[in-house]
Amino acid sequence: MNPLRRSFLSCSLAAFAWAAALTFTSCDNNDEAASADSEKPGSKGFIGATCLTLSNPFFKTIQDAMEDEAAKHGYSVQYLSGDFDVAKQRNQVKDFIVRDAAAIAINPCDSKAIGAAIQEANTAGIPVFTFDIKCQDPAAEVVSHIGTNNFQGGQLAAQAMIEVLGPETGGQVLVLDFRAVESCIERVRGFKDVIEKHNAAHPEGKIDIVAELPGDGQKDKGMKATEDALQAHPGIGGIFAINDPSGLGAVAALERAGKQDEITVIAFDGQLEGKQAIKEGKIYADPIQFPEKIGRQTVQAIIDHLNGNPVPPDQPIDSALYYQADAEKDPELQ
Repeated sequence: MNPLRRSFLSCSLAAFAWAAALTFTSCDNNDEAASADSEKPGSKGFIGATCLTLSNPFFKTIQDAMEDEAAKHGYSVQYLSGDFDVAKQRNQVKDFIVRDAAAIAINPCDSKAIGAAIQEANTAGIPVFTFDIKCQDPAAEVVSHIGTNNFQGGQLAAQAMIEVLGPETGGQVLVLDFRAVESCIERVRGFKDVIEKHNAAHPEGKIDIVAELPGDGQKDKGMKATEDALQAHPGIGGIFAINDPSGLGAVAALERAGKQDEITVIAFDGQLEGKQAIKEGKIYADPIQFPEKIGRQTVQAIIDHLNGNPVPPDQPIDSALYYQADAEKDPELQ
């Protein structure tokens, strides 16, 4: 064992036992099952991974890819859901540290608040990687981040919005955001970047972002935020949602208000349900992500680092616009 880890563990194990017991009693059954199955016989060790939520199929695809890729290199993966709760996620990281994970991969529930847990792993000498969502705490040391180029994806979403509203016409737009996570902040930043450039070049077709409301990446919150926006801004012509669940919530609100044919929704992700909504014309387009690639590339970065090979600190994966024509020939939807 790494001497730094041995020192850290010998000092902290007894003190942590009581807290760990409380943590495990608060975890759900899926967490307990994953904990019991984390170190498989013959494994070189385990990679501890924790994500924002497993209620989103995007993160389940990443899990499957990580587990498959890690097995090729002799490692197992314990993959847990943070359930949008950064306190729960911090406790999961503490558990990974106590059990001497070979590496820890984090998809933060809160980009800043997760920093303290990462620093604990740094002190223990365990390498930390982030996937999909970056950590925004400058004091936390992350070996590498692997995830979608979210700024570029936001730019693509803005291009699609300009297409549908008309470059010479413009209109009012609602943004459903999620300000606790870096990836969604970047999507909105990329979206605004293109909209601002468009407005400067085409003042006659100006696009006004009249509201930015918290959909928080969830269908019910996206629906409620859209309903509120429709009351305050009845002239909205387009909605940009930072992921498919909040986009589908917007669709539900428009259907309830009878405005599904008047307002265009552009989401983000390319989940199966989102793709189906694009095929049915309920969502105009998505910048789609490639979660399997994110999962495999995260594990490969971990293996490279553990083998002493250099790893880039940032590994962005570009997204691509996905339209109804793409959905109609998508084998997943046949």
